[in-house]
Amino acid sequence: MVRWLLPLAAIALSSCTSRAQEVLPPADFVLVDKSHRTLTLYTDGKPTWTVAGLQYGDAPLGHKQFEGDERTPEGRYTLDWRNPNSSYHLSLHISYPNDADRAFAEAQGRSPGGDIMIHGQPNALPLADSGVRMPGDWTDGCIAVSNAEIEMLWQAIPNGTPIEIRP
Repeated sequence: MVRWLLPLAAIALSSCTSRAQEVLPPADFVLVDKSHRTLTLYTDGKPTWTVAGLQYGDAPLGHKQFEGDERTPEGRYTLDWRNPNSSYHLSLHISYPNDADRAFAEAQGRSPGGDIMIHGQPNALPLADSGVRMPGDWTDGCIAVSNAEIEMLWQAIPNGTPIEIRP
């Protein structure tokens, strides 16, 4: 029995390793489809890589309007800077709130919130490097992916890349 387990483990490990070594072309556009829970990278108008199973805030339906509403923004933004030292495994900042988001929140006497990121799993999560994810939607409005996926996104998305988040 042990004889067939070792080759299976080697195959599983090699498939994880080859995925981590894959090099993607630099993305010039990112599309998030919240309802399908996908993030697709585009280069020269062509899709190059898709991440499925995105995780959002505790209230995933609808556009983020206020600080603490647990929603993920919808609309056009920019991935404008990155944080290698975040509380999550790497993070890419989404330029929410824009002028319209600020104006709406201010008209309601509220803060629009901010610090919306695409990031990996919490650094404190045991076994996160093995693909383990927090269950369900758990962020405060960010978009969470696996640690392996954020590593791929980190290398493929330059600062200044436009992102569209659709409902």
